This record gives sequence, C-alpha cells and structure tokens, in this order.
Amino acid sequence: MRVSNLDKERAIDVLKSGFAEGRLTKDEYDERVGEAYASRTYDDLAQLTADLPIGPLGAINTQPHPMQRPVYPPYPARGRTNGLAVASLLCALLPGLPWFISIGLGLAARGQIKARGERGISLANAGIAISGFFILLAVILALGHY
Repeated sequence: MRVSNLDKERAIDVLKSGFAEGRLTKDEYDERVGEAYASRTYDDLAQLTADLPIGPLGAINTQPHPMQRPVYPPYPARGRTNGLAVASLLCALLPGLPWFISIGLGLAARGQIKARGERGISLANAGIAISGFFILLAVILALGHY
C-alpha cells in the first residue's frame, strides 16, 4: 500500500529521535531521511526504521487496514479566560472613574492569570494601557485649561 506524506513525516520523526539519541550518525540520518521522502510503500518506510525503537509514535504498520484512519493527538485543552481581564478592558472603554478601576482590575487579573494559568493577559494589558492613556490625556487637558 502506498504511503502518504503524513506517513513519511512520522517515519522521519522516528529517524529524528534515533539521531537525537545517538543511534544514527549524521550521514546515516541524512541518507535515511532522503530515502523516506522517496519511499512509496509502507514496507519501504518499515525498512528505514526497523533497527530503531519506535517510541511514542507506535509501530509503522506494514499492512494497514484499508479503512483505518490515522490517529491524531488531541488538541490541548484551552484554559478559561480570566473574568477580571475582560472587566478591565470593558471599564477602560467607559469614560471617567472606571479608568482607575480598570487599572486595578487589570493588575489583579495579571496576578490571577499567572497563578492559575488562565488566558487573557492581552485583555488585562490592553485595559491597563487604554485606561492609562485616557487618564494621562484627561490630566493634560485639565492642566491645559489652567
């Protein structure tokens, strides 16, 4: 059975591991990678990696079932977005007193995000920066009138 580009990449990953572990010299690695890209069947790939431990990728199946689908690793779970970071950005967009609240919320959110591994650091930073800009602008305008 013919191999796909994904199958070739998996075999090359096995070769990379073998090279990184010192089981292959640089010349052997380069030669086998070239042969892997030129491979057309599962038997060709199996011969290239037969003397190497396969590791976490699993053995290259030389007789795959025609209906067998490739197994892909699951996507990593996305952390939840910190609520204080969202509130910080929203308060930054409101005029007046919420700007000061936004800075406090943004700083608190940054601490929580680092401690909990949550998402939203960009929201917190944006809330702090926007509020700081508006406060500075308000101070400059107020001083300009005196």
